[in-house]
Amino acid sequence: QVQLVESGGGLVQAGGSLRLSCAASGRTFSRYVMGWFRQAPGKEREFVAAIRWSSGSTYCADSVKGRFTISRDNAKNTVYLEMNSLKPEDTAVYYCAADLTPGIAGVTTKAYEYDYWGQGTQVTVSS
Repeated sequence: QVQLVESGGGLVQAGGSLRLSCAASGRTFSRYVMGWFRQAPGKEREFVAAIRWSSGSTYCADSVKGRFTISRDNAKNTVYLEMNSLKPEDTAVYYCAADLTPGIAGVTTKAYEYDYWGQGTQVTVSS
């Protein structure tokens, strides 16, 4: 049974930083893609970033490129989302997700193609 547990959310002022963590268990994740999505009230869930666990290749949405960084720690089976220069529009519930059947290369940005999800962690950025 795959379990994803997010942590690290909170309230921060605009321009501040947060680091989200996603602790993964229940499988060997070396062949999978791990992603971060976010959902603001009244909006659809949107792709933020993803990482191919085996190669470490990373992908970020244009809206966060240069500000957010995704990484993983193999020994801890944990994926991180380092968020800098936060803006009020980054306010959302952030979800970690696992794609157990990724393609040969790249990542998918479509939420429905991810198989497992964490419970989410709230990030609120005040202006």
